[in-house]
Amino acid sequence: MSCLIVLRITNIYRVVALFCALATVACTTAARYPAAPVTVAAHEYNYLIGPGDNINIIVWRNPDLSTSVPVRPDGKITVPLVEDLPAIGKDPSTLARDIESALSKYIRDPVVTVIVTNFVGPYSEQIRVIGEAAKPQALPYRQNMTLLDVMIAVGGITEYAAGNRASILRTSEGNKLYSVRLADLIRDGDISANVYVKPGDVIVIPQSWF
Repeated sequence: MSCLIVLRITNIYRVVALFCALATVACTTAARYPAAPVTVAAHEYNYLIGPGDNINIIVWRNPDLSTSVPVRPDGKITVPLVEDLPAIGKDPSTLARDIESALSKYIRDPVVTVIVTNFVGPYSEQIRVIGEAAKPQALPYRQNMTLLDVMIAVGGITEYAAGNRASILRTSEGNKLYSVRLADLIRDGDISANVYVKPGDVIVIPQSWF
C-alpha cells in the first residue's frame, strides 16, 4: 500500500513538473518576440480585387455590355464579349483599363468604370485569425485596421485563450513575429495594447495551460 501511495505522489509531481516546464517554455517563447509596433509606416493603400469579390462593370453608352459579375475562384471574370479576363490582384482602375482594351476590338473608344460591391480581397492581403478566437476566420483588410477591429470581427477570444501570449506573424516583413497583449486589450480595456495591422497579418492565439 505504501509503495502505491509513493508511486501516486511521484506521478503527481511528474505532472506538476511537466506543466511547469510547459509554462516556462511558453513564457520564454512569448518573450522572444518584440512587441508589435503601435503604428505602421504610412503608405498609399489601393484595394486589390480578390476571388469572391462582386464587381459592377459599367460601359458608358452601352447598357447591354454593363453587368455585375463575381470574381471566380481562379481570379478571372467573364463579361459580355470578353471571356476569362484576369482580375485578381488588380485595383478597380487597372481592371477597367483592361476591360476597355478588350472591348476596343468590338466597340469604338469604350469607357468603362469598375465598382467593387462585395469585399473579400486577395488571399495574400487577408487578415487571418487562428487558435483561441471565438470565431477564427480570414478577414478582408481595411485601411487603418487595428487589432481591436480584428478582435471585434472574430468575437474576441475564448475563456481558454492565453491572450497575452498571442502573436502576429507579419508576412509583409518576411514572416517576422511580434507579441501582442490581447487579454489586456479585450478584458482590461487597455487601449495601449491596441496596434495597427497590415495586409497579410496572421494573428495566432494560443491556449492557456492553466
